[in-house]
Amino acid sequence: MSKVVVCARFRPLSSNEVRDHGNGVSIQRIDDESFNFKDEKDGDLLFSFDRVFYEDSAQSNVCEFLASPIVRDAVNGTNGTIITYGQTGAGKTYSMEGPSITECDDQKRGLIPRVIGGLFEIINSSYGSTTYSVKLSMVYRFSNSCRLRFTWRKLGRYHSTAIFFDVGMDLFDLSKDNIQIKESKSQGIILSGVTEIPVLEPAEALQVLSKGITNRAVGETQMNMASSRSHCVYIFTVQQELPVQKRTETGKLFLVDLAGSEKVGKTGAEGKLLEEAKTINKSLSALGKVVYALTSSPQSKLNHIPYRDSKLTRMLQDALGGSCRMALLCCCSLSPSNASETLSTLRFGARAQHIKAMPFVIPSEDKTSKTEESNVPDKDEACERILNKVHI
Repeated sequence: MSKVVVCARFRPLSSNEVRDHGNGVSIQRIDDESFNFKDEKDGDLLFSFDRVFYEDSAQSNVCEFLASPIVRDAVNGTNGTIITYGQTGAGKTYSMEGPSITECDDQKRGLIPRVIGGLFEIINSSYGSTTYSVKLSMVYRFSNSCRLRFTWRKLGRYHSTAIFFDVGMDLFDLSKDNIQIKESKSQGIILSGVTEIPVLEPAEALQVLSKGITNRAVGETQMNMASSRSHCVYIFTVQQELPVQKRTETGKLFLVDLAGSEKVGKTGAEGKLLEEAKTINKSLSALGKVVYALTSSPQSKLNHIPYRDSKLTRMLQDALGGSCRMALLCCCSLSPSNASETLSTLRFGARAQHIKAMPFVIPSEDKTSKTEESNVPDKDEACERILNKVHI
């Protein structure tokens, strides 16, 4: 058994926060693993995590502690997942990408460029007859597909109702706007039909990901002009060719930049963006239910883990108590004005610390014999086919 690594990270106060609220902060440092949160109702609340990154923490320190062990295991065939969680503007995307995916300043580079560099460094330092290949995929979920349901009303009029469906879009091929989730007996959860682009070096990988990032839908909110109203998933597939053993081994690394976890009313979103925010919060609520179910006491006898309540949790099923190594970075604001959202994020992280996973190397493919790779269709896919046949 392996526990989920959970870290908290606090971004510095913005100039607007200093102007409006002074230099007051909502936490009191204790050490690199714990702090007190100043709550108006309950006073000081003690939180402890595997590591706490305060506002003066370097990007390199975050990557070294959070990502490096998972990257090493992914190269050797064990799947891994790194998730950033928190409200909009708390530093999730900055932690994941940095100011830009192609940022040249080493001090500012985020998890993704550092993971890419570390990945190829491990591969290039390997010896023997083993060869490696790396492929990239990039998907974002819950940018919402809208269909209209028309209902006949009196006086010869139709009443239309917007129905929103959470979908997955391939950011390397925008024509693939409903990526399906399937389950393989040998590989677990897979994204069927998603584009995989082979890359040979870090610079090429960053260039490929830059293309995907420019396609990522961005919506304006009052909290952050550059906040994306979607969950973005970066997938690195590393395959080893072992000629002596006559087999291949494959490891996948998922980097997940979740959408903001704040309450809908705080986003200032209206119209379509409001509907998107509601769907996003439903998926994050489903994530919370899965974490709760996984960490409930044995006495509760919770046999059912609600992975299928949303496509987000279904996609992360292997990471959440499954076969992956997992790390969670809870991104928070120091400002007292965001205390409620920060407390919610910290409580989510505290709960997630109790998740137990069973990571293992993905079964190898023996090239001397035929291997059956049967994909079991997901129930969601079957429902989607039925919906497509129904005229609404």
